[in-house]
Amino acid sequence: MSLSDMGAAALRLIDPETAHGLAIRALKTLPLLAPGADDPVLRTRLAGLNLSNPVGLAAGLDKNGEALRGLSRLGFGFVECGSVTPRAQPGNPRPRLFRLTEDQAIINRMGFNNAGLEVFAKHLKTRPAGTVVGANLGANKDTEDKAADYVAGLKRLRGLADYVTVNVSSPNTPGLRALQGRAALDDLLGRLAEARSGDRTPVFLKIAPDLTPDEIALIVEASLDHGIDALIVSNTTLDRPDTLRSRDREEAGGLSGRPLQVRARAAVTAAAAASTGRLPLIAVGGIDSGAEAYARIRAGACAVQLYSALIYGGPGLVGRIKRDLTERLRADGFTCVNEAVGTAR
Repeated sequence: MSLSDMGAAALRLIDPETAHGLAIRALKTLPLLAPGADDPVLRTRLAGLNLSNPVGLAAGLDKNGEALRGLSRLGFGFVECGSVTPRAQPGNPRPRLFRLTEDQAIINRMGFNNAGLEVFAKHLKTRPAGTVVGANLGANKDTEDKAADYVAGLKRLRGLADYVTVNVSSPNTPGLRALQGRAALDDLLGRLAEARSGDRTPVFLKIAPDLTPDEIALIVEASLDHGIDALIVSNTTLDRPDTLRSRDREEAGGLSGRPLQVRARAAVTAAAAASTGRLPLIAVGGIDSGAEAYARIRAGACAVQLYSALIYGGPGLVGRIKRDLTERLRADGFTCVNEAVGTAR
């Protein structure tokens, strides 16, 4: 076990949110060795972005974009920070983050706690060179016109991130998931398209796993109609599978980690069937191994993201997934990730 993985194991012994804060502090201050070059077979192209590998960090770990230098040295192909809202907000009362250790899962009801757009933008201005960085946008809890918050975030962060993600799928902000309906989505995406004003920075849309294939197909078509560059499939789930064993399994909030695998895999399969190659997909939810990452790629994803699995697998998980992916891609005769995308269909 590496020193970084030993540290991750130690953090699991203390309160989850306290451990999260300590992890951010460590990523900001500890000297980390730069990872070696990625195997060329791991190259992938995502919405015009060239990635050295398809394994990304999902939003939620670095909410304020303050630990990008440390995160850039963990071997990710891209790093997404946020969610950030226009105004700073404390989020929901604690406790609001729960480890379901027996299930290799997490429940959170953080509520978009963050320091706001201005602090976030300041951090992005000093981001490390050579790292593909995405900014995940949210809406303030007390905002009546949530679409206006996304427009404000898009305008303020122009030129500071390699891509921007519009997060309409967090279950912890009242009314947010209603933006996934066609009328509300058309309004939101139309206003975002107008606000882009020729800016070529890719804009992604992050959706919930708790959608039917027909609802996902509707979102795909709306995304294509309004020039969205990729779909992130998917966020946490409100579902509570009967298989959950941990003490905190009934806590309110979004469930992530291994129990989300089946639902998230089905969602990306539905999105791939609806998009038929017209809209790049990023798969998220329960990805904790090279085998699972490869399954999502073959189901139609150009790239994958993980977060909860890091809590149980430690930062060394990124390298293990990449090594396994390399072996699987070469064994199947592929020369890069894009050749494998959608080959299971």
